[in-house]
Amino acid sequence: MTDPAQQGRQLLGGRLREIRRDAGLTARAVAEAHGWPRSKMSKIELGQQTPTEDDIRDWCASCDAQDQVSDLIATLRNVQAAYLETKRMRLPVRQRQSIAWEAETRLMRWYEPWVVPGLLQTPDYAEALLMKVLEFYHDSTDDLDSMLAARLERQHVLYRGNHRFSFVIAEQVLHTTVGNDDIMLGQLDRLLIAMTLPRVVVGVIPSRTEYIVPQSNFCMFDRRRVLVETITAELTISQPREIALYEKTFDVLTKQAVYGADARDIVAAALASRRNGTARSDFDSAT
Repeated sequence: MTDPAQQGRQLLGGRLREIRRDAGLTARAVAEAHGWPRSKMSKIELGQQTPTEDDIRDWCASCDAQDQVSDLIATLRNVQAAYLETKRMRLPVRQRQSIAWEAETRLMRWYEPWVVPGLLQTPDYAEALLMKVLEFYHDSTDDLDSMLAARLERQHVLYRGNHRFSFVIAEQVLHTTVGNDDIMLGQLDRLLIAMTLPRVVVGVIPSRTEYIVPQSNFCMFDRRRVLVETITAELTISQPREIALYEKTFDVLTKQAVYGADARDIVAAALASRRNGTARSDFDSAT
């Protein structure tokens, strides 16, 4: 499995190589312009060496690409920090980081295709979900209580300060079984209540909606950062051009979703289906 930090260096090196080639320059020409050994050029472009911020500025100056400097430096600053391996970071610590991010965020935008967003989860739903995560990664359950407490503490932000929340979920979220039917009944009821909160907007994308954009779960903290979860890592996106793409994606998903009474009707139908024992036969969530 590729180390996430190494992936970040390779992505950065690849972008620098493209900039050099677009400028029609050889690696030797750039190296000689700044008194670098040629080996430094190849190591940076292959992701074997991390450039400094001054290296990036000099590189872009040689390639007449000064407009790329801010994005490249944002990438550099996140090579070690943006790719957070799940196994290397205890979840309570990660949750506390999320609490800090959420507290400073005025507008949070969150999309989920499979499970209920963490800020809207019931304790039973959150516990069942965390158990699945621990089982999947073969981690100890000794910290389950502290992990659960940290996750639930995050929900206080819904009622404090001048924050606004826009959640968009796929209809599948309502039918993905986490735990059992009793847990799902409580969770769907909680979702209906959340839809009445004054600073919370919840949209539901109907299951038959046309596919338009690539979709994975992500959470936007204003326009400062985006958090994306993958199987091996949590990606913290801070490059302006990448954040703009996530914002564009969220806008598309927002237009596909239904809101208000229409959204409540979809949730209520899923709730009634559970109560009547006619819920879809979906797999238990493992994320």
